[in-house]
Amino acid sequence: MSNFDTLHPALQHHIVNSLGWRELRPFQDAVIPAILAGKHLIILAPTAGGKTEAAFFPVLSRMLSAGWTGLSVLYICPIKALLNNLDLRLQRYCALVGRRSALWHGDITTPVRRRILRDPPDCLLTTPESLEVMLVSPNVDARSLFSKLQVVIIDEIHAFAGDDRGWHLLAVLERITRLAGREVQRLGLSATIGNPEALADWLAGSCTREREVFLPLENHSPAEVTLDYVGSLHNAAVVISRLHRGEKRLVFIDSRARAEQLAHALRQLEVTTFVTHSSLSREQRHTAEEAFASRDDCVIVATSVLELGLDVGTLDRVIQIDAPPTVSSFLQRMGRTGRRSGMCRNCLLLATRDDTLVQTAGLIDLWTAGYIEPITPPPQPWHILAQQLMALALQEQGVGRQDWLRWISNVPAFSRLPMAQIDSLVQWMIHQQILWDDQGVLWLGRAGEETYGRRNFFELFSVFTSPPLFTVLHEREELGFVDEMTFLGKQDGPRALLLGGRAWLVSHVDWQRRVAYVKATDTMGRTRWKGERPGLEFQLCQSIKHQLAGGHDCAMWSTRARQQITAIRKEFVWLDTDGTVVLLEKNGTAEWWTFAGTGANATLAYELSRAMQHRTTYDSFTITCEAYVSLNMIELALGELRAHDVNEMSVAVEEHAIEGLKFSECLPHDFALDMLRTRLRNHPAVQYTLSQPVRFVSV
Repeated sequence: MSNFDTLHPALQHHIVNSLGWRELRPFQDAVIPAILAGKHLIILAPTAGGKTEAAFFPVLSRMLSAGWTGLSVLYICPIKALLNNLDLRLQRYCALVGRRSALWHGDITTPVRRRILRDPPDCLLTTPESLEVMLVSPNVDARSLFSKLQVVIIDEIHAFAGDDRGWHLLAVLERITRLAGREVQRLGLSATIGNPEALADWLAGSCTREREVFLPLENHSPAEVTLDYVGSLHNAAVVISRLHRGEKRLVFIDSRARAEQLAHALRQLEVTTFVTHSSLSREQRHTAEEAFASRDDCVIVATSVLELGLDVGTLDRVIQIDAPPTVSSFLQRMGRTGRRSGMCRNCLLLATRDDTLVQTAGLIDLWTAGYIEPITPPPQPWHILAQQLMALALQEQGVGRQDWLRWISNVPAFSRLPMAQIDSLVQWMIHQQILWDDQGVLWLGRAGEETYGRRNFFELFSVFTSPPLFTVLHEREELGFVDEMTFLGKQDGPRALLLGGRAWLVSHVDWQRRVAYVKATDTMGRTRWKGERPGLEFQLCQSIKHQLAGGHDCAMWSTRARQQITAIRKEFVWLDTDGTVVLLEKNGTAEWWTFAGTGANATLAYELSRAMQHRTTYDSFTITCEAYVSLNMIELALGELRAHDVNEMSVAVEEHAIEGLKFSECLPHDFALDMLRTRLRNHPAVQYTLSQPVRFVSV
């Protein structure tokens, strides 16, 4: 007997007869027993591999067998577009067995919401932010609405867990669990997670039931991956126009401006082309995605908005312009292909610049070695704790000073915060009149009511809807996006970037709007691309280093890519694979090529400048001593750093970065700075770098 036979008979009947499915996929069948047993799960399967059905069918079976009534299932997604995409599918599955699902997010009208509250569906598709609205709104009886909740399904869970939005999600789930009065089963779905067991523990939170991880069972045929060097965006358009004619192609690119440029170039080459990105209206995006889904022999150019599991039909090809940001992102994108019988996953990577060519080569090396970035939830989320305290004051119309923390104390990040500091935070918020203590009951104070009262309660959580990226602008021209870590570490003097193959000096960072303004410079226009591709993590930087130091050629490289990488390597003949190198310039400056990543280099640069009493700057690859320093001075400073306990090393952060925290006014200054320092540091990478031999080379 297969696991499918343990599903409710009515559901079995409709899967076979109404949906026309002869059988479930092996992994879909394999997860049934654990879900029916109520276990907490992380379910991993390729993009568009059927994760939704793997989770939802057994949950529907439980609903029918146990006779659940009222709102019993929440289906949570990171973006509204994905919810819209899933809505009709889940409505159909529910309707087949006489149940209902509904959609609730920021675009749903008030009359529809009122109907949902009057007669709750069995399943509600929503976002964490919309759940927060329900909890704090005086128009929603949250206790009644969530009283029968049994299961929460979280789609694309990796999109939550790696930033503060994940802590917000867990806190909201803890509050809803308390209202439900029972342990609610939690199911997380993803295509790419480097540390699924750790994420299963993160997801389970305070839950006591067993938790498991299900990995893909299918043996995929080898993916067809090719890295080509084309040298410009125009050349990329020419290659796309000539390859794979008659096929449906999804092209990913790193900025909205470049997406529009590429789409225009393709149309000039008479390729039927659509474009979608976050600056277009919802209607425009929907129209483009629908048109693309219904056609063959066409191209859609997209930023990361199509990386998540939005259904745009069966794809033939994925094409990536320059380097995807991570191995995980690469797998998400490539996973959009290979759904048609007889086809395998594929991705053509077209590098338009030297820096992105080598970065992509390094990323492919990590992927072939089986590496996927672990998801690390950001530590010390003090601002989320402050936000949750204010939300609880609204939800409960005043919350006990001794009771509020019990609602959310089992969120892992909150349980690790010292109680004395939590008490200090509450006292500080009272002193700032953000909160008001009325004989042991906490309410919003005057300042809190003005900023975060009911009329403005959306401000409590709107920060979580934006990714931690900064738009880089030169005058009105958008150059691309960089991670916020690029600007978090403090540097004296001008900060430099290299984007689009050109050097730029940062003239101003608007932390609240997440925009960095830059101006062109010739200072860094050298062949070694100092300052290049900011914000890279340690493993990728190390992989790039091995490529530059003469790592093996790869069968996935085109002839053009191989020739260009060979030429680039000649600029790095001094590089060692088994150590780090300090380049001593004739003008007395020194560049320490660590390839340690942004976080580690921020720490090393700060400690090195203190040891030498000289100003340093850093990027993902290098630490530069700007003033004249002798070889002896550097050796003594490095010896001093090696003698230190790495865990006691500090890092200077940009104090204006506090402005980028939505609730910075709710935090004592030292809390906010310490949180930013902790998030920037990468002590294991620092330890590894200091353990490596250092070679000095005069240039």
